[in-house]
Amino acid sequence: MKNKLFRNYYLLSLLGVLLASFYPIWMGISVAVDMAHYGTVYAENYPKYIIPYTPIALAVIVGVAILPLLVRRMKKFSLLTGSAVSVAVFFGAELFLERAVIVTKTFTETIWVDAKLESWQMYMCWSPPEGWGTGSYQELTKTEVGILMGEYSPTFKIHFYIISLVLIISLLNCFYGFAQMIQGGNRQRLKPLVMQSVASVAFLGMCLWACFTAFYRTGSIQVSPLSALLMCSFFILFGVTVGIYVASFTVGKRRLFSVVVPALSASVTTLVMYIGEMCLLSGHVYSFGEGFGLDSLPVIVLAPVDILVILASGVLTTLIAVKLGKGAPAVPAAENSVSPAET
Repeated sequence: MKNKLFRNYYLLSLLGVLLASFYPIWMGISVAVDMAHYGTVYAENYPKYIIPYTPIALAVIVGVAILPLLVRRMKKFSLLTGSAVSVAVFFGAELFLERAVIVTKTFTETIWVDAKLESWQMYMCWSPPEGWGTGSYQELTKTEVGILMGEYSPTFKIHFYIISLVLIISLLNCFYGFAQMIQGGNRQRLKPLVMQSVASVAFLGMCLWACFTAFYRTGSIQVSPLSALLMCSFFILFGVTVGIYVASFTVGKRRLFSVVVPALSASVTTLVMYIGEMCLLSGHVYSFGEGFGLDSLPVIVLAPVDILVILASGVLTTLIAVKLGKGAPAVPAAENSVSPAET
């Protein structure tokens, strides 16, 4: 009965991942076809955000495909091994696409701009490029152009890579966690895994929303209230997703491990995301306005509202971790030395 349940779970998981990955895989195939025919991908035919979503989809598909083998052979190390394999697949596909694909944008009948996919992606972070060359961005100041479209630097990809890794490991944590519960019958991680599933899907949804709208940014360093609200929500959810990931391994342990460590992980992750934004914007971050709480603090780039966002991800993770810990069976002291990766 247990083997049948595990087999059905695996087949449904793999089918679900394949169906959910249809569009990013199709993006990769369409770009490969254009590159084979023309040696480039014209901007009007470019599927938005082939990187990082096609590599992410490939990584998750591989991670789920090898799940039965790893759960049975690697036991408690199955998630660690599966995550390592998936991350390797992601970086292999990501770096290949970044260097192999060329995007061509026509500003006029005589002006052509060619860019490697990694450079094109940098400008996609600035603002959706539909209006480039139409004069819609000509009112930007020279300072704004220098900040938002400065010289290319590969460091801008920090936030792309971090988001990608969080999506991969959090999704695999759910697939492998439920599989291990079916195999072993231990339901201690059930509540954390349910929370992880909700957070991961919500974060993936916000990522997709961002990639099709750039959260309604217009190319200015100062964003609208709607854009500011969505960006803050995105950063907080990003940190909370990581916090729940850590909490799923520490539930039932001492409060230092079960609450403090997940909360710190959430806030540090959100801070790293801000650092990635600084790399993208030449040492700046998007401004949510002017006035008290919105102006950058002396010495540091962040404004008080940005610091509140970082703290909010930790506080929300703390509340979730405390909730998850209620009623959870205590882990014997001897097991407290086991690292999260070995759980």
